[in-house]
Amino acid sequence: MIFYEPQARDRELLPHDPFKALVAPRPIGWISTVDGEGVPNLAPYSFFNAACDTPPILMFSSAGMKHSATHAHATREFVWNLPTWELREAMNATSAELAGGESEFAHAGLSLAPSRIVGVPRVAEAPVALECRVTQTLSLSDLAGADVDRHVVFGQVVGVHIDERFVDARGQVDTAAMQPIARCGYRDEYAVVRELFRIARPA
Repeated sequence: MIFYEPQARDRELLPHDPFKALVAPRPIGWISTVDGEGVPNLAPYSFFNAACDTPPILMFSSAGMKHSATHAHATREFVWNLPTWELREAMNATSAELAGGESEFAHAGLSLAPSRIVGVPRVAEAPVALECRVTQTLSLSDLAGADVDRHVVFGQVVGVHIDERFVDARGQVDTAAMQPIARCGYRDEYAVVRELFRIARPA
């Protein structure tokens, strides 16, 4: 069993920080926002998840106040779009550093669809989109209280879009049929959900 303290990792044994490979797979925060002029932005975030179910709240964490975090914090709105196996190349394309004013939607060949409640467009091709209003933005600090320039945006879901093709006869969403993708360990590693299993909870 290997043990190390993060700041004292043996870089000969583990030259690449394994943290992201250990906390994996992680859902991808494919976040659409708009700036103050209404110009849309779309980017994938590696640190993303559901934070609460009642009320439904999502969170994504930004290294620095990048466009998505800045826009969401300012407008108090964002949309999460579900990236799937079919959309893997488009999702990856939206991670590119584009010039100001250049659209990630256009760059990735994606269509904008209007949301119902928030003023942020969603990815038309995504089988799921969750419209969110920001509840809070939290700036993280380390054990010493020092700012680490990482910012977590929390948003309460106020609108849900689901492609009816993925709702089965029981009225349940067929997650495996959508083939969602997730982030794994290192820079170019991902996973795809194609199979589920069930296990009964203890009585």
